[in-house]
Amino acid sequence: MIPPAIALVAPSALPRALWDSLNVTVGGRLAQGTPVSLPCFNTYDGQSYQRNGTACAAVESGYTSPSFRVENFGAYMQASLLFSRTSTSEQCLLDMSNPSNPQAWTNFNCSQGAIPPYYIEVRSAKDVIAAYAFSEATGVPLTIKNAGHDYKGRSSLKNSLALWTLNLKGISYSKTFVPEGCPRHLKYTAMTVGAGMGWADVYQYADANNFTAIGGYHQTIGASGGWIMGGGHSVLTPVFGLGVDRALEFKIVTPDGSVRTANECQNSDLYWALRGGGGGTFGVVLESSSLVEPRTIPLQVANLSFPIVGNNTHDWFKILINNTYKWGTEGWGGHIQGSSLINVTPLLSIDQAKESLQEVSDYVLSQNGTVVVETLPSWYAFFTKYVLAAEAPVGTEYLLGTRLMPSSLFQTQTGMEQMYNAILNILPYAYPYIVVGTPFLYNHTAGTTSVTPAWYNSFWHISARTSFLFNSTLAAKVNAYQLGNQLVQNFYNISPDSGAYFNEGLVYEPNYQQSYWGPNYDRLLSIKKKYDPLGLLDCWQCGEFPYMFIQPLVVDSELMFQLGSRVNLTRGILAGLK
Repeated sequence: MIPPAIALVAPSALPRALWDSLNVTVGGRLAQGTPVSLPCFNTYDGQSYQRNGTACAAVESGYTSPSFRVENFGAYMQASLLFSRTSTSEQCLLDMSNPSNPQAWTNFNCSQGAIPPYYIEVRSAKDVIAAYAFSEATGVPLTIKNAGHDYKGRSSLKNSLALWTLNLKGISYSKTFVPEGCPRHLKYTAMTVGAGMGWADVYQYADANNFTAIGGYHQTIGASGGWIMGGGHSVLTPVFGLGVDRALEFKIVTPDGSVRTANECQNSDLYWALRGGGGGTFGVVLESSSLVEPRTIPLQVANLSFPIVGNNTHDWFKILINNTYKWGTEGWGGHIQGSSLINVTPLLSIDQAKESLQEVSDYVLSQNGTVVVETLPSWYAFFTKYVLAAEAPVGTEYLLGTRLMPSSLFQTQTGMEQMYNAILNILPYAYPYIVVGTPFLYNHTAGTTSVTPAWYNSFWHISARTSFLFNSTLAAKVNAYQLGNQLVQNFYNISPDSGAYFNEGLVYEPNYQQSYWGPNYDRLLSIKKKYDPLGLLDCWQCGEFPYMFIQPLVVDSELMFQLGSRVNLTRGILAGLK
């Protein structure tokens, strides 16, 4: 039975004594969350504020630095979603192209936006259990933040209490890992990482301990957070699978206050749900264990780029499309952006790699570009040489939308022409970002993960990106959202039965239950009801379970931004607190 709906309770409506009590319960680790850029402003939520020049200088220096942002609770990697999604007047943004530009803080008010006004620095399961009890008793909604890599604003929520898991560190490695409760013969070579471990630290540890971890393309993405629970693609995914394919076990605190181990031998339904059902929905993951590979995996690396002149990218994309099926069978994975390509494969020799790329290399050289095809001895060598310089920028006002492009499109002339024409349609507005990171060659067993099955019969995870600036008008922001929808629609039109990546979909992903989970949605919903019967956890497009509905930026006919919230919780104490 679904409890009756009641009003969302804002933190400011609660007696101070309740917050003080919670702070004592969590060992003094309850803190106030404020926008990272606040020290630069003279006004805060419409009230006069004392600008702090010294603190502001530190913010300006680190504004586009992932290491700075990851260590500050009030800083998220994609800054725009903290503010544009809540109202027309709320923002606390600096100029990402020049963070010291005074127009940002002299012409605008700093607002709280969607940043939770309170957060708990989680150090143990007890902190999570205390937060669940507090939310259940008061009606204050919860949100979960790890490293803040979130293209849809799911890890932030206005007037919520946040659980910040960044400080759940720790990493270990075993050649004889047996999932808890499983027979001893189920042994794996695996690593176990705390929720707050970033991939750069994991990769360094893996290299030092002679193994390879398959993970994200950014140094500060959390290895046990939303990346793995939403799917988790890598440039090595074509051969070694998605993060969810490799996940062996999760330690999680579910909303009923239980600390559970989920693997193939116990809580197997929850284990399946966490392998693709998305973060922030089924509980707070404390750590995860995943398969690893030997360190000595020589990689053939291709780094190609050329200057864009006129329409010279048209032939470039035609060559890419025509070769995608062949490259897919050869294990190539990587990133293609504009007129540049960085791909790797562990399956070819250096001579085979050069032969494989001959046509595209010749074209790049004909356009006065550069071609490097080389062998690197390990993933870590590739990461340090290429990824750190090529990873996605942070502190931006980017809006992203994606689509998984079926392999069938690259196997017929008609399909390739459709793909080419779809790309040509968006080129006047944006260059596609193509992640060759689908598990096409991975020996996947159908039904073992809960992501959309479209992952396993696709070659490309393609995206189109739009943006606005710190001083953009309301009309410009609306246009950026609408244009993004229109650009991605070109790829929907030629792949109506495919899907999208939960971690990188449109803010307004159409029919998102089908896009993210396909036939797995109904089972995920039943598992959600089992482990979270009161609906304490939810977020935007995390499943639209019948408990909480949180809507980010809404563009209505009058070009207004609103935040709509509806929460179902049950506790009689709420009446006494109003």
